[in-house]
Amino acid sequence: MRRDFVPVYLITGFLESGKTTLATSILENDRYTNGGKVLVLCCEEGETEYDEKKLKEHRCTLVNLEEPEDLNTQRLAQLEKEIRPSCVIMEYNNMWGIERLGELRLPVAWDWAQIVTAADGSTFENYMTNMRKLLTDPMKEADLIIINRCGESFNKSSWRKQLRALNPGATILFENTDGSVEDGIRDEDLPYDMKADIIDISEDQFGLMYLDSMDHPERYQDKTIRIVGQAFARRSFPDGFYFFARNAMTCCSNDIQPCGWVCKGERKPDGRTYFTLTARCEVVTSPEGQTALMLHELKTERAKTPHDDYVSFVNL
Repeated sequence: MRRDFVPVYLITGFLESGKTTLATSILENDRYTNGGKVLVLCCEEGETEYDEKKLKEHRCTLVNLEEPEDLNTQRLAQLEKEIRPSCVIMEYNNMWGIERLGELRLPVAWDWAQIVTAADGSTFENYMTNMRKLLTDPMKEADLIIINRCGESFNKSSWRKQLRALNPGATILFENTDGSVEDGIRDEDLPYDMKADIIDISEDQFGLMYLDSMDHPERYQDKTIRIVGQAFARRSFPDGFYFFARNAMTCCSNDIQPCGWVCKGERKPDGRTYFTLTARCEVVTSPEGQTALMLHELKTERAKTPHDDYVSFVNL
């Protein structure tokens, strides 16, 4: 197998924070492992153990590192030579200090692909009070922060604000005790007034509302919004419907496409003219059972071209 790049997935967190469960979900997904050999570096052993059958099934080699000194450049170079993995999962011990990883030189083909930090919701506030630095230092570097074992009474909104202050760019998720996953965003966390008779969505909030409406369409049911965008035609749409949207650069300049909502109204789509749309929101369900937000045009007015050509997606 050609290995131009060996992704290293770093999973940090205290003992019993769910690191092994996360690591197992990665090694079971060919999208991450590329179907090749997987090396798991485990820096501590918790109550949850790796399933030997799954390790063998997914061509995975488990290496336990007992002491911080065992995680060094020479050891990694030796494992690269012996195993030649296509993917590396490092289950890291917070007690070793995240700064140690900054001093670690990876083998030539290896590079950090994603940093995930896990925390136990039942001990989160206690650790934030008594072991804040050890808990939050990895969170400052994380791409994804997962707080698991959350109960119904847990103050996820408050926790989210603390985590967002630590790391504005990370994705933050909360896993509840019933297995459901949510982002913890409440109406009061949004930058626009959800209690207003007409909710004004500013230019720089278009992408945020788009993402939030994908995750929480029910939040906008029967709300009236005022927002600037364009009307795009869609061949599959019947007369009296258009796609209200703005162009977004999802990953690169070659991947620019409109993002927005289906809108029922009289506006003629041209994909060029910007206008202010006042619309009532409705949650609709597809034949496949998927829910989405649809807009009902109430009023349209010519608007100035937005300052930015493309929608920006900002995390809450």
